[in-house]
Amino acid sequence: MSERTIDRLSDRVGETVESVEGLHVEAGKVAEFASAVGDDDPVFRDREVAADRGLDRRPAPPTFTRTSMFPRYRPDGVGRLGFDVGFDIRYELHGEQRYEFERPVYVGDTLSATTTLSDAYEREGRDGNTLTFAVLETEYVDETDELVVTERETLIETDGPVSADGGGGSLDGNSTRGAVVRQPIVEGFPLDSAAEVSVGDEGPTIIVEEVTPQDFVRYAGASGDFNPIHYDEGYATALGNEGVFGQGMLTAGYAGRFLSDWFGVAALRRFRTRFIDRVWPGDTLTIRGEVTDVDAPAVTVELTASRQTGETVLQGDATADLSPVSVE
Repeated sequence: MSERTIDRLSDRVGETVESVEGLHVEAGKVAEFASAVGDDDPVFRDREVAADRGLDRRPAPPTFTRTSMFPRYRPDGVGRLGFDVGFDIRYELHGEQRYEFERPVYVGDTLSATTTLSDAYEREGRDGNTLTFAVLETEYVDETDELVVTERETLIETDGPVSADGGGGSLDGNSTRGAVVRQPIVEGFPLDSAAEVSVGDEGPTIIVEEVTPQDFVRYAGASGDFNPIHYDEGYATALGNEGVFGQGMLTAGYAGRFLSDWFGVAALRRFRTRFIDRVWPGDTLTIRGEVTDVDAPAVTVELTASRQTGETVLQGDATADLSPVSVE
């Protein structure tokens, strides 16, 4: 690059832009997004189920605000990330994503957001290449200007393609989309009270069986994340990759499904994911979690997603508030 990205970013740390406007949360879009992350919980589709769980409206899955990437929600002059960090999309990676929830996003909300470049720095990568980091903080408010959720996203620009061993198996042209299943099927989830929880308890294991390129395309269509490196084989290989690979936020969506299965989406207060490795077509992912702290009504857990070879592709942690919910 003729000009170092860090030089262009350093003076902009602390700058805030209006990044999202008119994000109307539609029932059909919530159902589509839930399907794209393999979440079949009827709470995202059925008002009566939501009401039975003490919710006024149908909620959206935890990572639903990713749909703000659609151009129709970006003000004029604002790019796909909400803040133009100047990264080359060909060499852009997603390092970490954090959420702090004031409440769930609900069907019927109309959201707007501001995004702040909160940090920018460089580090040396494992291969000796230079990595540029940009940390974006986005605050989403509803139509009454009340804060709903805060995202903190860490993006990384590399000097070139990142070397990584593909962990996936082979797929033929007859493969169907990856199936997401809960194993074993366990009664009693989501949990209702911190009194039911002890340190060391495990959640309901989620298995995503053999993800496919179709899953990446489906998630792109549901979320607005249209980086062609995830669905255009020729584009991906021309950049030195073994092929297309999954969006980090697709794996985060699977992890969000795990948490909402365990605690219910309305109980989530904090959710962090760190992307360790890429997900390749043919990978089967297993998502597990364990309670690490109980300070009633708050419960803190750590979670991991690993592929069939045992390699970790995602690490994370979350906090849920299991305060009693009154259902009229």
